[in-house]
Amino acid sequence: MPEIKKLLSDRILVKPIIENISQGGVIIPERAQKATRGEVIAVGPGFVNDKGQLMIMEVGVGDVVIFEEYVATKIEFEGNNYLMLREPDILAKEEKDEVQ
Repeated sequence: MPEIKKLLSDRILVKPIIENISQGGVIIPERAQKATRGEVIAVGPGFVNDKGQLMIMEVGVGDVVIFEEYVATKIEFEGNNYLMLREPDILAKEEKDEVQ
């Protein structure tokens, strides 16, 4: 089975986080569920700007990101569903809980 060894440019591979219950407690039918959050599985090195400088990624593996609903490309790999995004498509990164 092939494996993803390296992502190119500012590409990000995300495992979608699907919420099946709304914040109000309503169960969302499967056909209406859409991912707008996901855990970063892999990232590319970044992109080269107009001046030839490598702009490094602001997200890393393990981060949970929030993105717009229709910007991701759906990918099925080894029986799992993933989403491929570009870094500009990410709206926010969730803060990790601090361990005290």
